[in-house]
Amino acid sequence: MAVPVPPSPSLNPRLAPHQVILRPLVTEKGMHRATRHNAYSFEVVAEATKADIRRAVEEMFSVKVDKVAVQNRIGKMRRSRLRRTSTKAWKKAVVKLKPDFKINLF
Repeated sequence: MAVPVPPSPSLNPRLAPHQVILRPLVTEKGMHRATRHNAYSFEVVAEATKADIRRAVEEMFSVKVDKVAVQNRIGKMRRSRLRRTSTKAWKKAVVKLKPDFKINLF
């Protein structure tokens, strides 16, 4: 019996590299990761895959990516008088670069 082979990760043809990355996350923790571990954090569009994020960072910043980690952040509940709402859910990507490369965010 033949063993099914999973398909290779395909790139999302709808998303151009500049559409994948929404903004860099400039926080104390993010700057610590950037200086010590050469890892940069970005807010990315929710439909993006790791392959999409890797391609977008490599094309936009002219660097080589070593590893991509992704977090789906849930929205937090907020209260205002009698209403309960929530902030939007978003996707965070932590991109680790190869040792020879750096991104200048400023």
